[in-house]
Amino acid sequence: MTTSETPQIAPVETEQEETLAPLDLRSLFVAGVHFGHPSKRWNPKMAEYIFGKRSRAHIIDLSKTVTALKTAKEFIEKIVGQGGECLMVGTKAQAQGAIKDHADQVGAMYINQRWLGGMMTNFQTIQARIERLVFLEDAFAKDTVVAQTKRESLMLAAEVERLNKFFGGIKEMEKLPQVLFVVDIDKEKIAVAEARRLGIPIVAIVDTNCDPTEVDFAIPGNDDSVRSISLITRHIAESISAGKAAAKLAREERMAAEAELEAQEAAARAAAQAKAAERAAKAELKAKKTEAEAAKPAKAEAEADEKPAKAKPAARAEAADDSDSK
Repeated sequence: MTTSETPQIAPVETEQEETLAPLDLRSLFVAGVHFGHPSKRWNPKMAEYIFGKRSRAHIIDLSKTVTALKTAKEFIEKIVGQGGECLMVGTKAQAQGAIKDHADQVGAMYINQRWLGGMMTNFQTIQARIERLVFLEDAFAKDTVVAQTKRESLMLAAEVERLNKFFGGIKEMEKLPQVLFVVDIDKEKIAVAEARRLGIPIVAIVDTNCDPTEVDFAIPGNDDSVRSISLITRHIAESISAGKAAAKLAREERMAAEAELEAQEAAARAAAQAKAAERAAKAELKAKKTEAEAAKPAKAEAEADEKPAKAKPAARAEAADDSDSK
């Protein structure tokens, strides 16, 4: 067998290994999740998550990262499994690629460019811009763009590109998300503030310079490393995928149960209709019998009345014969 005929097996295995994303201390250590900020930039509220200090930089306790990440994954899987949506937010340069790639893999909503103020608190206005984006994309796809000149057409194309930049990850968002996953809560202060105002739970990667009390589920970890962000984001994406699968299974089971219930109700209705028809037939037969029995005396009386009436003409005829003979 030649080299060109040799099957490509190794890349597939590597891809499967990346997809599995084992959650253990080794994988977190290799990805550099334990590296914190310089100790002079730390937030005292992160003290419980800090293991120690090395080269004037804090080291994050990965055992607590594993525990927090497992708890966050279970929470997100539960919310998504109940039919909710998770919005993944990461606009810093190190997080943009990981957020988009992993969100696209599991069909989740995401924001990887600038967070526009009022993205959730003023969702009606944002939804109008999303509808505008969908309308323009549909018009370009069907070649029904209404433009007088080439310049106008180019302006519409630029508008589509600009809208896609900010709203491309939330084009299918019809309502507010039920949970938010954020990378670097210091940079995404507006998103965190809007979520807290609306009472939306927040799952976030918190570095040693962050305040973990601002979020509901803090995952202590390095939020400046591409590998660290990618690893944690992949775990969150896996929990979203598992939640979607559970929601789909529950929906199918519910539909099957509803179909079975409808079949049982239809059978019960058919049986009730059959019994009603049987009772109606019996009642009709009984009415006919009653009517027949009631008609018998009247018929007998009529017959009894007919006999004297017939006898009178016969007697008159006999009397007439006697008078003739005399």
